[in-house]
Amino acid sequence: MPASSPATLLIQTAFIGDVILATALVEHLHRTAPATPLDVLVRRGNEGLLAGHPHVRQVLVWDKKHQKYPNLLRLLQQIRRARYGRVVTMQRFASTGFLTAFSGASERVGFAENPFSRFFTRRVPHLIGDGTHEVQRNLGLLTEAAPSKTTPKLRPALYPTPADEAAAAPYAAVGDYLCLAPTSVWFTKQYPPEKWLELLAALPAYLPVYLLGGPPDVAACEQLTQAAERPGLVNLAGKLSLLASA
Repeated sequence: MPASSPATLLIQTAFIGDVILATALVEHLHRTAPATPLDVLVRRGNEGLLAGHPHVRQVLVWDKKHQKYPNLLRLLQQIRRARYGRVVTMQRFASTGFLTAFSGASERVGFAENPFSRFFTRRVPHLIGDGTHEVQRNLGLLTEAAPSKTTPKLRPALYPTPADEAAAAPYAAVGDYLCLAPTSVWFTKQYPPEKWLELLAALPAYLPVYLLGGPPDVAACEQLTQAAERPGLVNLAGKLSLLASA
């Protein structure tokens, strides 16, 4: 059998939403280069989004909270040992630019605004304000054509495992329901608790409402649950995996 092509590594070590958007590129690469192995690097805590993903060979994890920079150097060694043919960073941060620039890959791709972009083999301007969606902007890293609002749309895709489906099944069995994720790591994206309570009071009373989040969000979701005094409001924060929540 002929040897497979050198693998590609996608780097997205930001937060959950960023990784979900990055899965559109996974779908694109599976369609356009299905024989090329694909790995993805994420921050610790987000690897569950890609657990059992049918198009991802391996998920690399960067622990940013403990020994951040020693772990970064260990990751670089791991990446260089893998001998990737192409490394693509979707971020403009120096850390992921560093991994890309010194990965040893023959193709090193990222946005021109990255501090290490001088060492990339392909640099793409990161343009904001023209109405281009982030998925289309990231797609420009993989295609020569400049992304635009008319570029064929790709959709992010997640692949819950049978275990994830089973964990969520009892909550989905009730029929129609609503899910709310009332927390955020970014202060500027945090809706005030009193506004969440107003929203919960305004929602149709017959609909069950599930509050979603990770283990760090349990207390905040429980406070909303207690304050709302709404029948059918269930705090599922910390009880479901990322894929089960999806």
